[in-house]
This record gives sequence, structure tokens and C-alpha cells, in this order.
Amino acid sequence: MFERTDFFKNLDGFPFPELFDKSLKGFDDLTFIWDVIKRIQAGFIAQRVKPQILGVVEEGAILKGEDIFIGRNSRVQAGAMIIGPTILGANVEVRHGAYIRGHVIAGDGAVIGHASEVIRSVLLPGAKAPHFNYVGDSILGARVNLGAGTKLSNLKNDGSEVKVHAAGTSYKTGLKKFGAILGDGCMLGCNTVTNPGTLMGPNCRVYPNATVTGYYVASTIVKLVQELKTARVE
Repeated sequence: MFERTDFFKNLDGFPFPELFDKSLKGFDDLTFIWDVIKRIQAGFIAQRVKPQILGVVEEGAILKGEDIFIGRNSRVQAGAMIIGPTILGANVEVRHGAYIRGHVIAGDGAVIGHASEVIRSVLLPGAKAPHFNYVGDSILGARVNLGAGTKLSNLKNDGSEVKVHAAGTSYKTGLKKFGAILGDGCMLGCNTVTNPGTLMGPNCRVYPNATVTGYYVASTIVKLVQELKTARVE
């Protein structure tokens, strides 16, 4: 339970599969999938970035730091800001107003869109945070899509350790900042909020405006049930 394969079936097209390797030296042991977040926070990306711009950076985009790699056919639009260390694969879209705050890997074909903010996170190939999203200390599986306004909250109000709650058990993570881990193909509707330490297996669906927490097995559908009433204007 909580193995890499419970969330990400393969790592095709991801250039750093060792991030998920239990035998990786120089970092904490990988017991649970959220230990990958510790590796990101401990500088995994900074150790691997080889600064180079192979894509297009439009005039008016801001790159801060030399530790930034932008792959072929990727485009950073005017008005976006990228802080290193950051690695963007091929065919990545960073749209106007996007804010990448460092320690980020975006795999091939990923999208970080207008007014979306990403920090200390990994987007596997084809993952999209396209409109007004916050992604902090999180992992988005291949082809994940975040609806407009979706936020992956990564810090509890009291600043205490984030725990994962599943099947009546509470797991200590050792992390004070931990957003969400979303398995391959998850789709979150507009204005979804994930509480810190939320885990979703592959192909989950969350309907708009829901606030979710804990662990959801693969192919779970989460719906917000609400009652709407109408009245006549007098």
C-alpha cells in the first residue's frame, strides 16, 4: 500500500525515474510514496538540472537563476516567471501569468497555465494545471487535469505535521508541507480543494467545488451533494 505503482503505473517519458527508486543513494529511504516529496524538498532537482534553453522563451517572461532547463518545443509565454531549479521537458506550455517557484519538474507535454503557481512539485508527462491552480509539495501523475481554480493545499493552519488518513489508520509523514499525490489520469473539477496529505489512486474523478481529504482508491468518484432552492424575486 502507498507504493509508487499504486499511483503511477509506469514512468515512460519521465527523465528521472530514480526519484521513485528505493535504492537511490544520498536521500532518505523511500518507504511510502510521500517520501518522494522529502527528496524534492532535499534538493533532488537542484542536483540534476543542467541549465539549457532549447525551447522558446517569449520576451517579457522572467527567468530567475541559471539553474533552469527548458526542453525542445516548449514555450514560456510573456508574463510568466520561472525560478530555478526547474526542469521543463519537451512540448511543455508555461502560459502568461504562470509562476514556477523552484524545485519543479514538468514532464513532456505538461501545462502550467495562467495564474497557476507551482513549487516543490512534479508533473508527470501530460499533467495539466492550466487555470488558476496552486500546486505545492505535490505529485501529479500522467495526464492528470486540474479544473480551473483547483488548489492542492500543502500546509495545515496550525503548521503541524501532515498525516495521511486511510482505512481508520493515521500515518505520520514527517512533513509539515505536503499537498497531494494524484495518480495517473485523475480529473479534479473546478474549484476543488485537496486538504494537505490527500492521496488519490489512478483515474479518480472529483466533481466541482468539493473539498477532499484522506486516501481514495483508484477509480473513485467524489461528488459534492448539495441542495439548491429557488424562489421568486418580489
